[in-house]
Amino acid sequence: MTTDADRAFLRHTLATLAYRGGKAVRGAPPSFASFRAAPASRTPAEILAHIGDLLDWGLSIARGAQRWPDPAELPWEQQVARFHAALAAFDAYLVSDAPLGAPAEKLFQGPVADALWHAGQIALLRRMAGAPIRGENYFVADIAAGRVGAEQSPPRREFD
Repeated sequence: MTTDADRAFLRHTLATLAYRGGKAVRGAPPSFASFRAAPASRTPAEILAHIGDLLDWGLSIARGAQRWPDPAELPWEQQVARFHAALAAFDAYLVSDAPLGAPAEKLFQGPVADALWHAGQIALLRRMAGAPIRGENYFVADIAAGRVGAEQSPPRREFD
């Protein structure tokens, strides 16, 4: 049985993904999208496309009709926009009165946790590509359920 608290937690998790993932992609140099850490590794653009697929998949599960989307090969800026649009669509479903097609725990452990994992990979690749993002104290970050767009609050406490 999914509770309002479960949905609220999922919404906050999506907002956290928007904040952290947004920070990882914002201001990336043009060459970053195609950076490869190793010959067989995914590029940041491929990882970001996969995150969009995971969020679309998660929404389909929430709606009760699980399906894996066709991969979307888009330019970097369009993938960034897709990332935020997929977060917004998922969040809008969670805030609705529509029933969840799976337990909140399963939504978290599958598509949502995987998307968080891959956002961390993009942050790591930024450092490897010579364009690191600044670390910060995410505990004090201004993250709010429903804020899933590209516009995020500025960091409250970044590290040097």
